[in-house]
Amino acid sequence: MEPVARSAVAGLLAYSLHYGIMKAYSTYCIPDGTWGFIQGLLSTGSPVCQSMLSLGAQTQVSYASFVLVGVTRVAVDMIAAKTSE
Repeated sequence: MEPVARSAVAGLLAYSLHYGIMKAYSTYCIPDGTWGFIQGLLSTGSPVCQSMLSLGAQTQVSYASFVLVGVTRVAVDMIAAKTSE
């Protein structure tokens, strides 16, 4: 697989994991409404919810790094193309 395609798949995977984990956390650990507020007082400290929150933070860092490296690569390629003219 081409390096660009591998990078795109890795970024898509990181974002998909982040999205899924955060949706699950929102649904099961802190649901909407008054009852969700009360339930959240008890469930957010559970090991499962803490693990989901930790995984969400790690996948956010991974995806943000992917975006930063991608933007930097495009900028460096543009600068290199202008200097070689």
